[in-house]
Amino acid sequence: MTELKKTAAQMVSDARARVEEIETADLIGMLDDPNVVIVDIRDVRERQRSGFIPGSVHAPRGMIEFWVDPDSPYYKEVFAQDGKKFVFHCASGWRSALTTATLQDMGFEAAHLKEGFSTWEKQGGPVEFPEKKT
Repeated sequence: MTELKKTAAQMVSDARARVEEIETADLIGMLDDPNVVIVDIRDVRERQRSGFIPGSVHAPRGMIEFWVDPDSPYYKEVFAQDGKKFVFHCASGWRSALTTATLQDMGFEAAHLKEGFSTWEKQGGPVEFPEKKT
């Protein structure tokens, strides 16, 4: 097996050292703030299985750089909102730390939910589930 120059854990640690991390309780307190956009980067199956933060935008991890880039054919207008605080989250805070660091490298300012969705409901955060398809 090829020896890696950097492990995934090292990459997450490096990302966390340079991005803004928001505690779960603090993001719960921001839910009604119209200047905060919560972005869920989990896979659609994760959202179906464990629910999602009400009002959050779903942007799959594999597409986020393209959805944020105005020069990309996949660009999404939701990311053009000036003056908004974008907070990305995944399940545990690993993918969102990497995502936030990458977006900062692109010039897009953002933060991430430190512990991810894993602590959201336990700390009193509301959860919605997608409608079941018949």
